[in-house]
Amino acid sequence: MGWLGSLVTCPKDASASPLSGPWNLGFLNATDALLYSPNKEKGAEWKSEVIEYFEMEKEEDDAPLAVELEETVPVKPSSSHSKQLQGEDVPVGVTVITGYLGSGKSTLVNHILNTQHGKRIAVILNEFGEEIGVERAMINEGEDGALVEEWVELANGCVCCTVKHSLVQALEQLVQMKERLDHILLETTGLANPAPLASVLWLDEQLESAVKLDSIITVVDAKNLHYQLNKLQNSSSFPEASLQIAFADVIILNKVDLVSLGGSGEALKELENEIHKINSLANIIHSVRCQVDLSKILNCRAYDSKHSGHLEVLLEESKSLSTSDLHDSSLRTLCICESQKVDLDKVRLWLEEILWDKKDGMDVYRCKGVLNVRNSDELHTLQAVRELYDIVPARKWRSDENQINKIVFIGHNLKEDVLINSFRDCIVTT
Repeated sequence: MGWLGSLVTCPKDASASPLSGPWNLGFLNATDALLYSPNKEKGAEWKSEVIEYFEMEKEEDDAPLAVELEETVPVKPSSSHSKQLQGEDVPVGVTVITGYLGSGKSTLVNHILNTQHGKRIAVILNEFGEEIGVERAMINEGEDGALVEEWVELANGCVCCTVKHSLVQALEQLVQMKERLDHILLETTGLANPAPLASVLWLDEQLESAVKLDSIITVVDAKNLHYQLNKLQNSSSFPEASLQIAFADVIILNKVDLVSLGGSGEALKELENEIHKINSLANIIHSVRCQVDLSKILNCRAYDSKHSGHLEVLLEESKSLSTSDLHDSSLRTLCICESQKVDLDKVRLWLEEILWDKKDGMDVYRCKGVLNVRNSDELHTLQAVRELYDIVPARKWRSDENQINKIVFIGHNLKEDVLINSFRDCIVTT
């Protein structure tokens, strides 16, 4: 059945059916639908009805409707809600939360659920296997011990194995059903490669989707990161931990207290260096039990090509973004720079040869850059995820800026000389 977009709440009227509106904020879950029910008997009835409803829906491709819940925390109208009231179509941001098994993903979700942030946030959980019982218990507790009363298990496998269009459709239906929804969090299994999700959710603006990919947040276990990154170093395939770092926009270095306790801080610096060798563009946040400032992980706009956040990093000339000390066959970051103007059509052909044809055996996972395009006074931004890419004008070049071409690649078997020499064919010579 594809994705289950089940926004789970509980009727204000205890006698009402959970499958009828109006809707209030609840908890969105793909593999486990959560029912908030202060009344155990009624909760059992609602649970039975929901199970029956989803069993009928399993034959359909559409996402199931939501089940209503009582609000437990007063929520103030957000800026996005205000825009919705004014008739503006504002896509709801989707943040993908990934991380290796035991890194603290569910602790982060639990922190977000219990923080008084004034936002209406839907959460999709997708875990499977033996570890789900532990993570379910963690989230089920809540700070007051009664956040979630009932669970309905709707196992549908790994998030990254889901049919592409059904996920987007389910999220869009969720947004349409909700009068107020500020953000969607999507937690993947610890064994998942986030690349397929990014490809699914990174949509062309012209499609006018109700949802948009905001960022990929990777939680890493500071205590075990070195082992996780190196356990398959002699293998032809990289461990999931490396891929999750490679695709991350923000990395939460969790459990730093277990590393820095009694130390000088050098151990944490070494971990940061190890992370930046794979992905020098990611912002690293230290945390203990994933207690982080939500403003640093929500609304990052990492896939908004016109957002100034990534432009500042790319235009900072003094910052080295390459990890040239690594062997070319490893997973690494590589940056190329050229000052002359380029032909945009040639750049597209060059990029397609690299991303689609895997020129010279290079496998590019992520790519970000700025371009100095011929016959244009605008700075163009380039961004790519696997085979998908986008080049758009962002803003006019400032008079104090060095008008350069600067492109950062994150991938496997990257070859600096090949990238530089082939890119020079895009330079305008006359």
